[in-house]
Amino acid sequence: MATKSTAQAVWQGDLPGGRGSVSTATGILDGEEVTWSARVERTSDTTSPEELLAAAHAACFAMTFSHALAQNGSTAERLEVVATTTFDRAGEGYRVTSSALAVRGVVPGIDEARFTELAGEAGEGCPISQALTGNVEITVDAYLSTAS
Repeated sequence: MATKSTAQAVWQGDLPGGRGSVSTATGILDGEEVTWSARVERTSDTTSPEELLAAAHAACFAMTFSHALAQNGSTAERLEVVATTTFDRAGEGYRVTSSALAVRGVVPGIDEARFTELAGEAGEGCPISQALTGNVEITVDAYLSTAS
């Protein structure tokens, strides 16, 4: 059941003054602008590879964690996941140094210790985490809420 996902980037100019765009085959992203200044200064009118990575990591973790909870007999009413990637200088260049996952969940029938344990396992087991392991520090903070 292998699936493939396709995206395209177009870039014009040099790194500091150039501009580019990114699109996905599905059209979910369609010519979204990317620039170096937006990447290092985080402006609100463009995206960056790191923001897209954060979105992918949040979605992947949410799916993996929801499955782990269901396998535990505790179906999530709601999981809110925020992934924050850090892009920073590393030696002579730049790199993604960390991805911090924070999840707040409403999950009946589970205690906080088990919720936190399963969140940690999902943080290690989701496919995006696995792709980053060994290159990027990954942390998971889990908060069990009693109200939706």
